[in-house]
Amino acid sequence: MIPAPFDYVAPTTLEEALTALSEHGDVAKIIAGGQSLLPVLRMRLNAPEWVIDLGRIETLRGVRDDGDALVIGAMTPHSVVAADPLVAEHAALLARATATVADEQVRHRGTFGGALAHADPAGDLGAPARALGAQLVIAGPGGTRTVEADDFFRGLFETAITEDEILTEVRIPKHPGWGAHYEKFVRVAHQWPIVAVGASVKVEGGTIAGAAVGLTNMGSTPLRARAVEAALVGQAATEEACRAAAEKAVEGAEPPSDLNGDADYRRHLVTVLTRRALLAAIADAGA
Repeated sequence: MIPAPFDYVAPTTLEEALTALSEHGDVAKIIAGGQSLLPVLRMRLNAPEWVIDLGRIETLRGVRDDGDALVIGAMTPHSVVAADPLVAEHAALLARATATVADEQVRHRGTFGGALAHADPAGDLGAPARALGAQLVIAGPGGTRTVEADDFFRGLFETAITEDEILTEVRIPKHPGWGAHYEKFVRVAHQWPIVAVGASVKVEGGTIAGAAVGLTNMGSTPLRARAVEAALVGQAATEEACRAAAEKAVEGAEPPSDLNGDADYRRHLVTVLTRRALLAAIADAGA
C-alpha cells in the first residue's frame, strides 16, 4: 500500500525539531530510522499530516564516554552501537543484543533511540537497556529531563515521552569486566523473538558479585528480572546456581499468547533461556 499524503520537514537542529513538533504535534509523527514507522504508514494504520525527520540532526548521533556512563545518541544506528569499542567494553550486553536486531539492512537504518521510543515489548533493546539501568534523556519545550528505564516504559508501545518531546540520548552505566550474553529464540531468521533473555554478570573469585537480567516479550513492556538477580548475587558461579535462579524468571511476568506460542509455553521457555544466558555470560566473564 501507499501511505496517505503528508507534509515533510527535516530540521537540522534539535531546537528546530522541537519547534516543528510544537506547531504540528497533534497531527505529526517523528521519524528516526523509519524501520517501525514506515510499515505503519504504508499499511495506513496511522496517517499523520506531518512527518518530522530527525535524520539530519548530527548532535543526536554517536557514542561518547561520560565518566561513569556511556552516552548513546538517540539517532545512532544499531550497526554503530553493535560495533563501538566503548559499548563492547562497558556495556557488552547491549552490544550482544544489538547485533541480533533483524538483519544488516535494518541495523544500518534503524536507530537505538527509535527502537526504545517505539517500545515494542518484543524489541531486542528495551530489556537490555532496562537491565543495565539506563537513563533516558528527553527534550521538550521546558528543557530536558532524565527518566530511569524502569519508569520509561509505561505499557504496550507507550513510553514517558509526551507529544511535544523528543528522546535525545541514553545514558548507560558502565559495567566493565562483566560477562554478557543475549539468548534469543525465534522460529525463522530475523523474526521478532518469541522470548529472549539478556544477562550480564560480574564474577569475582568464582562468586557472582553482580547480575543484570532483562526479559524480552514476557509482558507488555520490557522486564527486568530482579528475582533472578537477587538469587544469583553471592552464589557460586555454577550451573546449579544458574538453574535455580532461572526458575525465578517467571516472577512478575505476564507473557502474551499468540500464534507463536501461548503464555504457558513462554513461561517454560524463559526459564530455559535464562539458564542458557546466565551460563554463557559467566563463561564470557572468564569464570
